[in-house]
Formats: sequence, structure tokens, C-alpha cells
Amino acid sequence: MRADRLVSLVLLLRQHGRLSAATLARELEVSTRTVLRDIEALSAAGVPVYAERGRHGGFALLPGFRTELTGLNHDEALALLVAGSRRGAQAFGLGSALASAMLKVVDALPGTYRDTAAGAAQRLLIDPETDLLSRRLVAEEVPDTIVAEVLRAVFAGHKLRIHYAAADRTPKWRTVDPIGLVTVRDQGYLLATRAGADRTYRLSRILAAEKLAEPAQRPDRVDLDRAWQERSRQFRIGGDQVTVLVRVDPARREDLLGTALAVLAEVADADGWLRLEVTFQDPRHAEWAVWHLGTNAEALAPQWLRDSLRNRAAAIATCYGVSS
Repeated sequence: MRADRLVSLVLLLRQHGRLSAATLARELEVSTRTVLRDIEALSAAGVPVYAERGRHGGFALLPGFRTELTGLNHDEALALLVAGSRRGAQAFGLGSALASAMLKVVDALPGTYRDTAAGAAQRLLIDPETDLLSRRLVAEEVPDTIVAEVLRAVFAGHKLRIHYAAADRTPKWRTVDPIGLVTVRDQGYLLATRAGADRTYRLSRILAAEKLAEPAQRPDRVDLDRAWQERSRQFRIGGDQVTVLVRVDPARREDLLGTALAVLAEVADADGWLRLEVTFQDPRHAEWAVWHLGTNAEALAPQWLRDSLRNRAAAIATCYGVSS
């Protein structure tokens, strides 16, 4: 545990520069006396940490000091290499930087771990481009210039001006306060606020972006996971939700519910089929969910959904009717 704490202490000093013993103690969740003992241990081990006296004093590392990755064990090195195989960085324009970083990680590993970790990483494939049915998983393309500008605003904490093309709407310029970036299934999203209200923007729909000089109005700290969960909840309860009654073959139940928001009721009919009352985001999602199941599902209500499915089936039948 002490070795981990010493590494954390060095990383804190590298990231923040000069820090007081009280601040280090608070960050490491130990006593000030423990921090002082750790500082002595680092100095004895040759780490160039020095103290500055005075009201604004504290501990710091000599400029130019860098640590090596000799403390990585095999599993830690493998975890880094596997993480480097994920495509999430591509959504934020960091693919080339990630590849370069992975080369440096491998080069800095102790010789005893380098070959075995790299070999083990070859045995693991994360998020391939196609699934077992050869369906290609296509990542959204976002120009590097746009991603770079968005990242600059997010990291600098400045307001961001974007030319955004919302679905089925004319593109408009918006000035937002960026909170953070999220990638889900190779789709990148910008979490932001606009005029104090939460907003979520898909990166692929940003046509242009410009970091402004004005500081963003945002909290110093953010829990992105919690923020994303809240945005997801708001999305599910918004829109033109519809509730439908459907009969479905039990074997296709999960296929039906793939785009559903909630199951309000579920009973089994005498023939073994399931009768479900299901809520969808909007009429389009409801129609698609039932249509793609063919004869393995039947919409019972509302009537507009039955009419829509019947009209679509009639159009298909006409298209494939007997030629004259």
C-alpha cells in the first residue's frame, strides 16, 4: 500500500506542481506526518523532491523530472494495451495520439513484461468492426478540426460556439458551456448547458466549432457518468411517447423490446404467445419494432399503428406483385 501511495504522491506533484503537506494529506487520505515520512522516503530513493518555505510554500519536484513505467506488473501492462485497442478514442480524434502513447508504453515496459504483455494482448479482440452476422459497426466520421476545437473548449473551460444540425431541422449557431465528452457505441456526444439548461449534442452533427475566449459557466468538478445517466433518463421520458398493445412470439420478445422504453404489462395468452403493453419513444420506433418482426408479432392497439402496418404491407405486396 505504501508503494502505491508514494507513486500517487509523485503523480500529484507532477500534475499540480507545488503542494502543501496538508493538501497532499487530504488528497492521499493520510495524516500530515505520514506525508512527511513519505517525502523523506522519496528523497532517500533519489526522487528530487524539495521543500519551499513560507506561507505559499510546499513540496515540489525538480523541473524536468520524469518517472519511468518500471513499476507496472504484467496485468497492469496488459490492461493498458487492451485499453489501447478500444476505438473510443477515434470518436474524439485521439486515435493517432493513442497509438503513439501505446508505443511509448510498450517501449517503457521492463523487458520481462514487454514480450509477454504484447503477446497476451494479441489474444484479445475488443469491439471488432463486424459482429457474428457480418453486420459492420460503422463509427461516425467527425472532422479532426471540429473535434480538436471542441476538445480545446472542454479542456480549457471556455464557451464554445457550434453550428449544429439537429435532426430534421435547419442548422443553427449556438453558444454553449461545454461540460464533457462521452462516447457510446462509437458515437461521440458533447454534454453542455445552454442558457443554464442541460443539452446533449452529437459530434457528427456539429458542422463547425469555435472556442471562445469567455470562460464557460460550469462546475469545477463533474461526474460524467451520473450526468449521462440523467440525460438518458430525460431523453426516455421526453418526446412523443406512445403506448401500444402487442402480441409476440416469446422467442422474439427481446427483439421487440430492443427499442422500447418500458413494459407496462405482460401476460401469456392460451397459445403461449405474450401480450405486452409497451411504451416507445415515438410512433416511428413503435412501428419499426413491430414491423421488423414480421408474422412473429401483431399490433393489437392503437388503431393508427395497425393501419400504418397494413398500409406498409400493402405497399410491399404491390411492389412484389405479379408482373403483367
